[in-house]
Amino acid sequence: MKIISWNVNGLRAVLKKGFLNFLTQEKPDILCLQEIKISATAIIKEKFDFKGYVEFYYPAIRPGYSGTAIFIKESLIKKGENFKVKNGFSVGDFDNEGRTQILEAENFYLINSYFPNSRADLSRLNFKIKFNKELIKLAKKLEKKKPVIMTGDFNVAHEAIDLARPQANEGESGYTKEERDSMTEILASGFIDSFRDLNPGKAQYSWWSFRAGARQRNVGWRIDYFCVSAKLRKSIKKAYILDKTIGSDHAPVVLEIL
Repeated sequence: MKIISWNVNGLRAVLKKGFLNFLTQEKPDILCLQEIKISATAIIKEKFDFKGYVEFYYPAIRPGYSGTAIFIKESLIKKGENFKVKNGFSVGDFDNEGRTQILEAENFYLINSYFPNSRADLSRLNFKIKFNKELIKLAKKLEKKKPVIMTGDFNVAHEAIDLARPQANEGESGYTKEERDSMTEILASGFIDSFRDLNPGKAQYSWWSFRAGARQRNVGWRIDYFCVSAKLRKSIKKAYILDKTIGSDHAPVVLEIL
């Protein structure tokens, strides 16, 4: 099964930048999107037609902000694969922002999340740490039934290898000690960073600032992840970043699992 996660920085925006071609070329079995930035009303009005896929949206209450979506290949459903998608995890402020979806498949759970940004002034740092703790609780609860795959824009570079300029960004949003420790806590609770597990010494990024030609110069950060239950470690076939795919300030990340 091929699962792709991508922060598209606006669904309507990425549609103008080759998103349909991306779907046709990559053919993910499951596609998880973050930051769709579209309201429930607009989704109905737009009448999107992503041929070959069934879509599940979780927009934020605030229009043009946050939001997540999961696309499932129609052929999988027709084959009798039983998928259930639940939006949110019953924690008020987090659910209002459309940040987390839970997909139940036959053999695993998939959590699609757009993690909060702590902001430049770190005014949302505590909010983010609380979100991470709630997500760990959710993942461990689900794991009692089936292995769990967590994916999305985690909005943190975990280690120095995960960003081009760690010293210059020490203490900045996305690279504070608190955020890195919180990411360590997620992994210590029984999850594996699939990309880093398969590529222990590889410096590759999934996000670049729009400023100063950062992407062209590859001054980036790896903040998009697939973290899987330790039980799934032997099932990981590939984990990689499509850093040549354009359309957003993020690159899609991919997990191929047996």
